[in-house]
Amino acid sequence: MSDKPIKVVFSGMQPTSGVTLGNYLGAMRNFVKLQHEAQCFFCVVDLHALTIPQDPVQLRKNTLDMARLYVAAGIDPNVATIFVQSHVSAHAEMGWLMEVSCYYGELQRMTQFKEKAARAEVVTTGLFTYPALMAADILLYDTTHVPVGDDQKQHLELARDIAVRLNHRFGREVVVVPEPYIPPREAGGRIMSLQNPTQKMSKSDPDESATIHMLDTPDAIRKKIRRAVTDSENEVRYDPEKKPGISNLMVILSLCTGMSLDEIAGRYT
Repeated sequence: MSDKPIKVVFSGMQPTSGVTLGNYLGAMRNFVKLQHEAQCFFCVVDLHALTIPQDPVQLRKNTLDMARLYVAAGIDPNVATIFVQSHVSAHAEMGWLMEVSCYYGELQRMTQFKEKAARAEVVTTGLFTYPALMAADILLYDTTHVPVGDDQKQHLELARDIAVRLNHRFGREVVVVPEPYIPPREAGGRIMSLQNPTQKMSKSDPDESATIHMLDTPDAIRKKIRRAVTDSENEVRYDPEKKPGISNLMVILSLCTGMSLDEIAGRYT
């Protein structure tokens, strides 16, 4: 990340019923502090959700739930801007301008498209051009910084490439070239699957017990934690390589309570 001052932040989340604990701890929790340090736009990106078939009634419900989750996570709508992507037509309009400003080969190289296309029964054009619309979302607001995870870094690089290309084409800065915002890593960083702790926790995991969803009931969360993969040793210590399951649970507890990893190890060993 560069030393460019953080002035404008844009982040979007798709309206799914599966927003996870990892999404909250890795992203949304950081937004609460960030909203007081910059002009922040937090978007429910419902147009992106249309890359796969959607039930209109369920999509509307998920969209409203996602907006509520932003507020429930601590984002103040009087401080930051929370909005629905499809309610601002400029996103679709800017999306077309981005499509004609990037190249087939650039989109073809997107690893996330390759992975999703390999799993999908039907591959839509929208799934292929998804990164162009994402670039539009970002560049539309003169965004200086974008919170990104590992799976979105390539998409942000494309947005940066398009921004540089447009500025060069017109001989002046017509769009701001955004920088990645990488929050300080705490207690090990990523939240991993409860059933396969060497992989990132994912809302698309077919094993429902592997993922804690933000809208899970307390009883459901307790059951998932109790069934989480650990190991056969009695010692509780943070060692992601040799004890990935225990280490993952320690990270979750640390981030949720503020206890250090050493405190957790001492308490439960």
